[in-house]
Amino acid sequence: MSFHGQQVLPAARKMKDFEKLLKSKYTYIVCLDTHISQLKFMIAMANERNKKVLVHLDLINGLKANEYAVDFLAQEMKPAGIISTRSNCIIRAKKRNMIAVQRLFLLDSLALETSYKVIERAQPDYLEVLPGIMPEIIQEVMKQAGIPVIAGGLIRTKMNVKEALDAGAEAVTTSNPELWI
Repeated sequence: MSFHGQQVLPAARKMKDFEKLLKSKYTYIVCLDTHISQLKFMIAMANERNKKVLVHLDLINGLKANEYAVDFLAQEMKPAGIISTRSNCIIRAKKRNMIAVQRLFLLDSLALETSYKVIERAQPDYLEVLPGIMPEIIQEVMKQAGIPVIAGGLIRTKMNVKEALDAGAEAVTTSNPELWI
């Protein structure tokens, strides 16, 4: 599984940015910080333009991030996949044949070790490592988990994107339109 060579996964925080991405070259786009009432419309608009939406489940207002929310999204809205910190949601998304991205906040060594246990249980399709500006950690996580890594968080420059990709990240998520290159 891959993003078909797409190395930047642009993440839209505002409807204006989402609309801009619908007209872009990108196939895969990430939906952040929206309300449940807008989400079905957004995904339908994306599908009409052959775009694949990854919904950040934990950031959808009006939707509790749990297995029932994954079922609801799969049945009613049909995004390409979800991003979540919650392993129970990742497991359910995989059962629903959705792309499942486990988001990991790697704050310290304990968080890293705990993450390996979560990964082993959930077996996501991808790991989103935050912050994504740690090339050595990207390499370590890829080696230890054997799952493709997406770098996200604190990606501020083109050099940050390059360093994450050079370290082996499959892609980089960013909400910074200047990096939607």
